[in-house]
Amino acid sequence: MAATTAERPPIGRVSPRQIVVLVLASALMVVGLVVIAPALADLPDVWSKLSTGHLGWLTFALILEALSFVGYAILFRAVSIDRDGNGTRIGFRASTEIALAGHAATRLFASAGAGGIALTAWALRKSGMEARDVAARMTTFMVLLYMVYMGALLFGGLGMYVGLIPGGGSFSLTIVPAIFGGAVIALVASAQLVQPGESRLRRWLAPVGQGVRDARRLIASGNAGLLGSLMKWGFDIACLWACFEAFGASPAFGALVLGYFIGMLANTLPLPGGVGGVDGGMIGAFIAFGVDPGTAIVAVLAYRFFSFWLPIAPGAVAFATLRRTVARWEAEDAGEREPERRKRERAHRGALCHQYS
Repeated sequence: MAATTAERPPIGRVSPRQIVVLVLASALMVVGLVVIAPALADLPDVWSKLSTGHLGWLTFALILEALSFVGYAILFRAVSIDRDGNGTRIGFRASTEIALAGHAATRLFASAGAGGIALTAWALRKSGMEARDVAARMTTFMVLLYMVYMGALLFGGLGMYVGLIPGGGSFSLTIVPAIFGGAVIALVASAQLVQPGESRLRRWLAPVGQGVRDARRLIASGNAGLLGSLMKWGFDIACLWACFEAFGASPAFGALVLGYFIGMLANTLPLPGGVGGVDGGMIGAFIAFGVDPGTAIVAVLAYRFFSFWLPIAPGAVAFATLRRTVARWEAEDAGEREPERRKRERAHRGALCHQYS
């Protein structure tokens, strides 16, 4: 029988059009940042500055970005296993395959991250989870991952504004992000109070509230895998810091962290594969914090190479290996179902024999 839409892989072959769109968008972004913007703003030659990057720092940045992906996989693994031990098929290898393949899907399928989410949900479903469990795990994972993001905006912005965290910054660069982070935290936390219902708002908020409750349960259990969320964001920011160091000097700690998260908000823009939005957002934020524009451009371009472009090729490979992993799961499930089918056939034949004897 033909596979249903839900059973098919969320992504298959990448079309030539998708590749062309991604390449053209990236080329225009690089030309704008490296050639046009410096010429209009009377900045130093960015091309020549790119060649001055310290190889040791750039190598260190690559290692840090790899550790960021490890953190993502660790968190995903922790959320995939429930309190009864179900979900043990999602081992560290499968978690890594899903993390890398999801990254590639997000970049190659310009749909505000929906490609990566669809691939992750498909892999969880194929691991044997019910659709309701998949939705719950995905919601819990997103809550645990992005609570670090919003917490950094809230406490980082407030801390910088009052001077507890070095980095300076105007009201719009500190308090406004803090208000946004606090509002998101309040909205997600209040979703716990919403009961399931027929209205559109209830249908959206009730699963979020369940995700928050499950996240609280995992935190209370002391699950060490939840440190993966801190690893994911922390090592990613550290990669950006190493890229700054490779081209001169890093901004103050607060400016580095808040500039990173403010720039990441541009991921919500409807751009092909997310190209250009984060780059421009981060560069603009760092310049607003007083970072030298030329240094900000080359450091962010180097960081985006490690975090955005370089993982796409391993992600494509991971998707191929993930499909083999899923095929193995399907074969195991078929093997488990076969004895039950044979037992039903024997019982049916026995009943027929008894009927006609």
